[in-house]
Amino acid sequence: MKQQLSRIKTNLESLKPACGDCIVVTIDGPAGSGKTTLAKELSGGLQSSRTLHMDDLYEGWDSTLTSDLTKKLEAILQGIKSESKLAFRPYNWLTNSLDDLIELPAPDYLILEGVGAGQSAIRKLVSMGIWIEVPIEEGLARVLKRDGPGVADHMPAFLVAQNSHFEKEGTKKSADYRLSGQATV
Repeated sequence: MKQQLSRIKTNLESLKPACGDCIVVTIDGPAGSGKTTLAKELSGGLQSSRTLHMDDLYEGWDSTLTSDLTKKLEAILQGIKSESKLAFRPYNWLTNSLDDLIELPAPDYLILEGVGAGQSAIRKLVSMGIWIEVPIEEGLARVLKRDGPGVADHMPAFLVAQNSHFEKEGTKKSADYRLSGQATV
């Protein structure tokens, strides 16, 4: 993993933007695989970067890997490409509602991380796709430890949805890099 991570970091610096002047990197994989940890590791070495988590774009447990997420991702990247602006309304899980619109200048690097980040609909605007793998049981244990028992009832349906989504989208096959999330988080 360390060799691959080093290669990814080196290659980030030589990527060409595919979304206006922004280099978009996606990090996708099963729940609990280490996507957020990897995003932090990559963004720490970059000037002008922003990480956008899929958890901020889902609209509750009933609206995770839906066409609404795809439309949001397309709109966000279109705004970066045509207006050099990152704009989105994050979802507030505590109030079950959307928060106010966030508008920022487009960063040099945008890392989209989370289940559903590597969708086929946006791949033409992505400079690098990363898949991080973990056995489902280990990922679920990590999610429950991280997010607490309140998510336990939602996870079985989410895991079915994520697996269906990955199969339909061919996310793992399309990634430029495939990493193991075992023992790295």
